[in-house]
Amino acid sequence: MAAAVSEFSGAPSKQSKKCRLILTASSIPAIMMPHLNPSLVRALDRFGVELLNPPKVVHLDKRKWIEETMYPRFTMIGQSFGSVYLSWKALCKFTPLYYLDTSGYAFTYPIARMFGCKVICYTHYPTISLDMLSRVHAQNSMYNNDAFIAKSVLLSWCKVIYYMIFSWMYGIVGSCAHLAMVNSSWTQSHIEKLWRIPARIKRIYPPCDTSGLQVLPLERSMQPPKIISVAQFRPEKAHPLQLEAFAVALKNLDADLPRPKLQVVGSCRNDADEKRLQHLRDLASELKVDDDVEFHKNVSYSELVKLLGGAAAGIHSMVDEHFGISVVEYMASGAIPIAHNSAGPKMDIVLPEGGKQTGFLAQSVQEYADAILKIIRMPEPERLEMAAAARIRAVRFSEQRFSEDFKAAIQPILFHISR
Repeated sequence: MAAAVSEFSGAPSKQSKKCRLILTASSIPAIMMPHLNPSLVRALDRFGVELLNPPKVVHLDKRKWIEETMYPRFTMIGQSFGSVYLSWKALCKFTPLYYLDTSGYAFTYPIARMFGCKVICYTHYPTISLDMLSRVHAQNSMYNNDAFIAKSVLLSWCKVIYYMIFSWMYGIVGSCAHLAMVNSSWTQSHIEKLWRIPARIKRIYPPCDTSGLQVLPLERSMQPPKIISVAQFRPEKAHPLQLEAFAVALKNLDADLPRPKLQVVGSCRNDADEKRLQHLRDLASELKVDDDVEFHKNVSYSELVKLLGGAAAGIHSMVDEHFGISVVEYMASGAIPIAHNSAGPKMDIVLPEGGKQTGFLAQSVQEYADAILKIIRMPEPERLEMAAAARIRAVRFSEQRFSEDFKAAIQPILFHISR
């Protein structure tokens, strides 16, 4: 989905301006259609945002051109060229003053500039990163590097060449942005190297609505201690590692300590996610921890808050998570985070606050298991002190901070102030 500002009025000295917002999307639920007006209700219910006026929606067909299922091979380049086609159709239907992309379709930026738009983007994750290149070069098998390719020197070199060509193209189209906002230090470092427009790149942490979590009491029952995992059931979230680490922790649990519970919370988008969830259930059974693991699928936000409020720890295992909102939610709710020792959690989130530790970083199954056991064995005063420090750090990623930083970043573009 992309947003476009078609009209803008107001003196540059004022903070409050008027603008007309147009959303372009290839898939819009009926409740988002402006003539029905429930988009106002949806925005308030889903995001806590009260809209003064419903946005205008420019509906696009041919969504298949950006679906990954359309491109079983060469997925990145296929989706990128598909987005060019869709953006052309969108801009022909409506040409705005400001083109704001939040979906990561950088190949659309030259098209928007051809139509005379100012291009603004908020990039959550680079389409390709230098880490991806290094993994393929090292023949490491991952969710985005098939084992069949990783085992072959020839195929790996072919993929490296493909990635190098794509990264060169990605750098050219990305440099067409007048303003590129990124969501973390890790994303910023990669975008700066690829797009080479450091003066036009601003790091703005995503808005984490932690106000409802901050009020949860830090004191909670440790009979039994609960460990929560919050993530969509996608391959990159590495849920199997969590189950394996939990099984190792149980094997090494002291006899006098209560047996913990692992609560796996996530959403399923499609049949593939449903199959992954069933695989996790089967894996829990194979590891003989199925009686100690609970799976919660597609829970409501109120249910999620309740689960977070009872958790002593929160586990996260995605490699190179660009930011890690779930980790911030753990910290705000009082659950001590155990996050992957890479990218956003390592560089921005799980850092000392006031000289006090705010959580744990891990990489291997054993490291995760050790962190789980440390939290279970931790004296209550020590656990409360770490949870309190983590909660204070979570405030850095509030909605208010995002709003202030976002407005400061876009004002020079909206008011045509030269850089």
